[in-house]
Amino acid sequence: MSTDAILIHGAPAALPDLFHVIPAAIGDPFLYLEAAGRRAATVGTLDAAPVAALGIEVLDPFTLGLDDLIEAGATPLQRQAGVAAAACRALRIEEALVPAEFPVGLADLLRRDGIALIVSPETFAGRRRAKTPAQVEGVRRAQKAADAAMAVAAGLIRELRAGLTSEAVREAMAEATDRLGAELPADVIVAGGPAGAEGHDAGSGPLRAGEPVVVDIWPRDRASRCWADMTRTFVAGGGEPDAELAEYWRLCRESLDRVHPMVRAGADAQALFRASCEPFIAAGKPTQLTKPPGEPLRDGYFHSLGHGVGLEVHERPNLGRARDALVAGDVIAVEPGCYRRGYGGCRLEDLVLVTETGGEILTDFPYDL
Repeated sequence: MSTDAILIHGAPAALPDLFHVIPAAIGDPFLYLEAAGRRAATVGTLDAAPVAALGIEVLDPFTLGLDDLIEAGATPLQRQAGVAAAACRALRIEEALVPAEFPVGLADLLRRDGIALIVSPETFAGRRRAKTPAQVEGVRRAQKAADAAMAVAAGLIRELRAGLTSEAVREAMAEATDRLGAELPADVIVAGGPAGAEGHDAGSGPLRAGEPVVVDIWPRDRASRCWADMTRTFVAGGGEPDAELAEYWRLCRESLDRVHPMVRAGADAQALFRASCEPFIAAGKPTQLTKPPGEPLRDGYFHSLGHGVGLEVHERPNLGRARDALVAGDVIAVEPGCYRRGYGGCRLEDLVLVTETGGEILTDFPYDL
């Protein structure tokens, strides 16, 4: 790739790559451009102020020929493409990198207009890896809300009043996060018994005494739109765990203990995943490293170690079998787990900020069952 020009098309409210550069609640789509040190956006009068406040040049669509396009009877897509092509000419862009989500219809018309577009997902993933100070603070706020919500869940599940349901626990957690300026999606996981072994099964209905309950939550800070992610596992009713759950919990704790000291800028994400598997392999539990090729894994430690967290709850880096290196400013979720179909399982998940010298654990909640 010989160009460093950038094009992103969409609405910041719906597109993380665009919200990263224009953190404003703009709901209508427009084109954002970077080239030769210039940054510009094709926004009209309604949205010009927040864009200009960020030091981004405003290219009003009417100065780019929108009147003529309307008079000529152009379709909405043709109008978008005509304005976008004019903006590219204004910044002397003949070739640009675009994210994978760039609209294909708009891309077709721009290419017909002589503008070469190169789809480069890695470029845009890399731009968001190192969080800005405002984003880090947003993640911290989201994690504080997560810690508070998890405390509510722990209290309810351990007390286990008659008829307590997964839905009631979710509702109580949502109220806790709301008080702290965060939103909790309706499908966060409160999975009792066998549902806890079904991956992303949210869980439903009454919780039963003595069963493991996996609670996996991902609140989003309203102000920054940044996410947190954490998981803990509890014994419904607060009693002692049975031998199987106690073993799963021990393996998850040992896995976290091996991984946390390895986290730092430059660390190999694949190496972290391999280290996280070691306790499970030693205990004879299946993992992604030991399963037969080509076969799905449904028991044991059947998923990767984790993922990046930021403007999306699942983003780069990937902490699994593929190679990826951590960078300073990454926020990662590390979440080893162990499960058996028909029984349930245990998962423990921390949120970690990657620095040059190590990892700062942002999660502030005990691991106790």
